[in-house]
Amino acid sequence: MDLTDEDVTDILALLDSLPYDELDLQTPRFRLTLRRTPDGWTQSVESRSVPSVLPAAPGAAPGTDSDADGADGELVAVRAPLPGTFYRAPRPGAAPFVEVGSQVGPDTVVGIVETMKLMNSVTAGVDGTVAEICLGNAEFAAHGATLLRISVD
Repeated sequence: MDLTDEDVTDILALLDSLPYDELDLQTPRFRLTLRRTPDGWTQSVESRSVPSVLPAAPGAAPGTDSDADGADGELVAVRAPLPGTFYRAPRPGAAPFVEVGSQVGPDTVVGIVETMKLMNSVTAGVDGTVAEICLGNAEFAAHGATLLRISVD
């Protein structure tokens, strides 16, 4: 099930009407934590979806992703959990989270996708080395778009 912009607006309106200062929602696919601050709601998102594995063989056809954990040397596509603007750095002028050649672990933040003014952290999901960055900073990412690829260690 995908949430529409209207769904998210309705959820935020509901949260504003409640006396609670924090919401922690966990599913098999993600964990969402929202906290009320004097300036509004802040959030953190942890994507728990299984990364898509790409064949590592030379000349492999693009778009032949499968759902698996990834064996040594395979390329894993890290995908956008939501549609929005992809940011490679935590703030303007800061160093990017990762570059090609960076070593990452499953919990390493590799970028942010901003959706409706909410910043959603994207994690690598696997141990490996960043092999390719597919989108530039501040580019739009469709839901499920490949943000970068990681060579599994």
